[in-house]
Amino acid sequence: MHFVTGGAFNGKQAWVKGKYPGSEWISAYKGEPLVEDLNTLSSTSIVLEGLEIWLKEHSAEMTVNEARNYFVNVLNGYIDWENSAQNRKIIIIGTDITKGIVPIDKNDRNWRDLTGWAYQDLSTRCSHVDVIWYGINQTIKPCHSKEK
Repeated sequence: MHFVTGGAFNGKQAWVKGKYPGSEWISAYKGEPLVEDLNTLSSTSIVLEGLEIWLKEHSAEMTVNEARNYFVNVLNGYIDWENSAQNRKIIIIGTDITKGIVPIDKNDRNWRDLTGWAYQDLSTRCSHVDVIWYGINQTIKPCHSKEK
């Protein structure tokens, strides 16, 4: 699994499209729901874009701990899907919303906290993590397998 993060409008989408051409895209920015069961898709390379939006939806419906546990369970399913056949790849894009001033509104703080914890959970489980700033990637967790 490959996690790509960075600031809003910093070129994450263009960078991922260049690195993973032909991938199937599912985007929270287009109102598409988070796919929990990837077996329903036919592609072997899937990009999930807008993780912070899906996390916001779940933080509004559940407690922060429930939402985090839900995401970890979904993430474990993604890992199982990716490992169940050769050449399967999941790329998850999430905008970094954890920097700057802490929000005054409790719901916004919960969303920000959930997003930070989810990104930590994701980064721990991913084989590769890149941060994109101004269209340039910085690899913060290199892939050590044969696949790059």
